Amino acid sequence: MVGFEFDAQGWLIRGGRRAPSPHADDRPNNALVDLVVIHNISLPSGCFEGSAVEDLFLGRLDCTSDPTFADLKGLRVSAHFFVRRSGEVLQFVGLYGRAWHAGMSEFQGRAACNDFSLGIELEGTDDLPYAAIQLSRTADLLAAARDCISSLRWIVGHSDIAPGRKTDPGPSFPWPIMLENLKERGCLLTRPST
Repeated sequence: MVGFEFDAQGWLIRGGRRAPSPHADDRPNNALVDLVVIHNISLPSGCFEGSAVEDLFLGRLDCTSDPTFADLKGLRVSAHFFVRRSGEVLQFVGLYGRAWHAGMSEFQGRAACNDFSLGIELEGTDDLPYAAIQLSRTADLLAAARDCISSLRWIVGHSDIAPGRKTDPGPSFPWPIMLENLKERGCLLTRPST
């Protein structure tokens, strides 16, 4: 598969597809972006095909198309990236923009993690294994992103920054494999002890 390359605005010019989301804005001035947050998503839950996730992040999901989508009506959410089980990568927000992915959250005493993080959504559920190509492509993506944002230091799950409210990426997420993949690429992100 093709490697990743970003332009000066933090948008992919190689390795993925752009789909700019309206659910994003500017980060606060002088925000130190040092955190990566790993999420999972599938719509409907456990369905790994179709465009529902992309439609949600672009604000065009037909919430009447599936009974489980009713609670999503009016939701304004995005991530910087969505990595499908096939390894395909979609980018919704530029690296330097603030994606609306973490909601109410806190990391090491700092609230509002959207201000200082990158959000990566993996197509999956808490309880099903992730695809090896997904993990490899995510590591490649993060290594390229760190070349642009040298302050990136930490990697956590959504559940780590919103405990009790969120459970993703779930017990099936293989943290040792992800950290080893990152290390192999010279991208030494740290997972804090939880």
